[in-house]
Amino acid sequence: MFDKKNLKPMLLAEMPFDFDKKYLYEIKFDGIRALIYVSKEKINIRTRNNVDVTHLFPELDEIRKIMHNKKCIFDGEIVLFNRDKPSFNSLQKRMRLKNEVKIKEEVRDNPVVFVAFDIIYQDQDLTECKLVDRKMVLNKFKDTKYFVKSVTYDDGEKLFRAVKKMGLEGIVAKEKESRYYVNKRSDVWIKLKNYQTDTFYIGGYIKNKVGLSLLLGEKNNSKLYFVGKLSVSKSRDIVSEVLKEKISKNYFCNYDSIGIFIKPKIKITVNYLEKTKSNMLRHPFL
Repeated sequence: MFDKKNLKPMLLAEMPFDFDKKYLYEIKFDGIRALIYVSKEKINIRTRNNVDVTHLFPELDEIRKIMHNKKCIFDGEIVLFNRDKPSFNSLQKRMRLKNEVKIKEEVRDNPVVFVAFDIIYQDQDLTECKLVDRKMVLNKFKDTKYFVKSVTYDDGEKLFRAVKKMGLEGIVAKEKESRYYVNKRSDVWIKLKNYQTDTFYIGGYIKNKVGLSLLLGEKNNSKLYFVGKLSVSKSRDIVSEVLKEKISKNYFCNYDSIGIFIKPKIKITVNYLEKTKSNMLRHPFL
């Protein structure tokens, strides 16, 4: 299990949810999910798709110092904090780096932190153990500059209100008695995301097999700025409404790619995770 390094992490479900005492709750950090295989001699960092990204995060090599003579597999999130809040955009830029000098500059200027929320191996397979028991094993490791254990909470509603107020991504509810399901999505871990909601203009669309990709925009100083695409199925009422509109010129001032354009008069309310630095919507949906 440790030597093969072929595992993929347990994934979260997203579904209707009622807060319950059978769960413990954690902040959902906006980063890169990773399994870290680490011993005193070596560290190997794998993404959720089992891509080796060890070379991109040399600062995490420091985790070896807390291992003593143990071999462990930690599950967690690689996070890049900017002004005390996770910055996924900065982390994405870090992931694209190939130049070793540039990586070293980022380590100095924008170091990452590994937020560990589970341990699935410590000299033996722990996946059949209860979550609360795995947490007890994890808690024996001390926090460092680059390795931080995720804090758990009993009051999920209170935590979610605090997360919304802080503008963080959301929270995760985990059944205390749950085992760890490698490479599976399970409803014993449920994510509750802090989605934002806004209204945007539809300035055009792209036809696809299942429906339309709507071209969304927002107006600023009488100009229409493209903010992203929203996929909608043919069954949605908005599709027939959009298709009734006459084809017009492209009203977007910052979009010159493919599309069938209409006059931006139809508005639609959209949920999304956040806006990027370039003002694009992340994960928009109805």
